[in-house]
Amino acid sequence: MESFLVSTGIVALAEIGDKTQLLAFILAARFKKPLPIVLGILVATLVNHGLAGALGAWITAVLAPETLRWILGVSFIAMAAWTLVPDEFDESEARLARLGVFGTTLVAFFLAEMGDKTQVATVALAAQYHAVLPVVAGTTLGMMIADVPAVFLGERAAHVLPVRLVHAIAAAIFALLGIATLLGIGERLGL
Repeated sequence: MESFLVSTGIVALAEIGDKTQLLAFILAARFKKPLPIVLGILVATLVNHGLAGALGAWITAVLAPETLRWILGVSFIAMAAWTLVPDEFDESEARLARLGVFGTTLVAFFLAEMGDKTQVATVALAAQYHAVLPVVAGTTLGMMIADVPAVFLGERAAHVLPVRLVHAIAAAIFALLGIATLLGIGERLGL
């Protein structure tokens, strides 16, 4: 349950102001059909984060625990720094309209998530917790928590949330996970 809750919280916070949330705003404004957009986000995230979770599981199978601990600890700290860097949105990610609303959303979100901080976080969390399904479910829920309101509320929500504060909180959580991992605190607590 911890892996699910941590994954949900971290990704929901990290996604605020992320390029995929901006993509959700743009698709909602362009198509004005929230249900196929939300379904496209869900399917794209499940596939993308499922692959990322599988990569995380594979990494745990091939690396020694001590090596993995150091890689994960440094990765979480790097994620903390990356979370503080504002995202830029590439308009070409939303130029797939010939695929329809669902298809455009599916392809655009899948591509926008490639190498994105939430995908990298999914790899690291799946490796950290040795739990692909709870992590993928959690990161997907986190994406939906952040992106579904963007679809339904549009630009109005972007101006209400204190994006810098949310990013600072997400960065602090990543940094704490990184430090705890490097210190082996989870192993000492029997987690």
